[in-house]
Formats: sequence, structure tokens, C-alpha cells
Amino acid sequence: MAIGDYPAKYNPKVHGPYDPARFYGTPDTPFSQVKLGEMTQWIGRRNKSPSAFAGLFSRAYWRWSHTYVQPKRATVAPLIHIITGSMLFFYTINYGKIIRGRNYKHH
Repeated sequence: MAIGDYPAKYNPKVHGPYDPARFYGTPDTPFSQVKLGEMTQWIGRRNKSPSAFAGLFSRAYWRWSHTYVQPKRATVAPLIHIITGSMLFFYTINYGKIIRGRNYKHH
């Protein structure tokens, strides 16, 4: 599968119009229904290639976009998500500098 192609298991006659937020592979047990004893087998069945991770993030982005950005009456939710995410990201990367500025009480 090359960049920009449809997924290999997508069939327009069966699935209808292409939806970038949908997984077209064979369905498996959802993570919420996996028991602890079956966890290693479930993880072993996952595809761990870079293209699989790219597809995972792409589908997650499109689901988020269809839910919050593209409805007819969109709210400020996507803006709040982006601001909150950037605040958490920059706090994380600057944490080492932030903890050096703490004021300690010396006895």
C-alpha cells in the first residue's frame, strides 16, 4: 500500500463511499472486552508496522475532525482541545526548567 492509496481491504461495492475514519481490516475483539489472561495474545495479533501506526493516527484524527470540527454547528471545543494539548505538551518539554524554579522552605 502506497501513500494516498485506499486500504487493501476496501471494496467500494461492499463498503460504499470511502470513510477515512473507518478501519477496513478484519475486525477483532475490542480492547474493552479483552480479559487479562488474553491480553498477550491480543497484543500479538496487532500489526505493529509504521504504516499501521500512521493509519491509527490518521483514523483517530478523522474521527476527531468529524465529531468536533466538521459538524454544521461546530462549537469552540476543537479550539479548546488544541490549546489544552499544546499547554500540556509545552509543560512536559519544559518540566526540567520549571522544577528548578521552585521555592523551598529551609529550616
